[in-house]
Amino acid sequence: MNVLVRPSLKVLLASPRGFCAGVERAIQIVERAITKYGAPIYVRHEIVHNSYVVERLKGLGAVFIDNVEDCPSDRPLVFSAHGVPKSVPAEADQRGVFYLDATCPLVSKVHIETQRHFEDGLHVLLIGHAGHPEVLGTMGQLPPGAVTLIQTVADAAAFPPEDAGRLAFVTQTTLSLDDAAEIVAALQARFPGIAGPIKEDICYATTNRQEAIKRMAEPCDLVLVVGSPTSSNSLRLVEVAMRAGARDAKLIDDASQIDWSWLDEVGVIGLTAGASAPEVLVEGVIAALRTRYDLEVEEVSPTRENVTFKLPRALLD
Repeated sequence: MNVLVRPSLKVLLASPRGFCAGVERAIQIVERAITKYGAPIYVRHEIVHNSYVVERLKGLGAVFIDNVEDCPSDRPLVFSAHGVPKSVPAEADQRGVFYLDATCPLVSKVHIETQRHFEDGLHVLLIGHAGHPEVLGTMGQLPPGAVTLIQTVADAAAFPPEDAGRLAFVTQTTLSLDDAAEIVAALQARFPGIAGPIKEDICYATTNRQEAIKRMAEPCDLVLVVGSPTSSNSLRLVEVAMRAGARDAKLIDDASQIDWSWLDEVGVIGLTAGASAPEVLVEGVIAALRTRYDLEVEEVSPTRENVTFKLPRALLD
């Protein structure tokens, strides 16, 4: 009798991974709003950048829209975790729309810093990626022209200041730690007096997930990052894995996107998830791997997280 022997595969499972406190809070805001006010409730843009999460919330009664004007004036509106320009709540107020702000508190911290620098008479340089909702929200805290977006070291070198002695910088919360450090160093070399955040803007969850990848990447033949292609922090994890020594790294929404040819001659695989990807999708990847391989799963956990954020008062009644 022939017994089919499955090949062995070692999985290094990064921890922490998946949902951060800001994402958990944003999702809870939508869920509790539906429970309290009934469906439908409206959400401006994707509450977080994950298609599984968005589709699940649609099933509960959330309607995702692009503009405030698309929300009926008698229904609640939720702003996404990425933050919004000041013009958005102003428009909601003007139209008499009740809204709940699901902006991550760590993004709100950047908004407050940006406002403070402006009030101190400084021109603000925002290190981030053009078009990302968080960047649009942060730039929208100030009048046009008060913030300049810096995406690369080359941008930092080319920026022409009106007053080199009156500058400040802030950063998007989901950047690559190494990329951001290079840009900050370039700015500080050009402008030694530039003001920066008291505590760095890149959030704890981004930092922890990147550090876990760095810890485990080198022995990996392949790293799988569970996350949507619109998720900045998930994309950064792929880049960090390659820089840290993984021989290959791929971004997947879920197990259905695994191309099994990627695993040809692979003995060690790394697995993690971006901050907006739910754990059920990671479990799905492990289950799919078990159908083909004899798995050995080892958790790589350089740090533990216990951060939580309060919900809006309106939902605590």
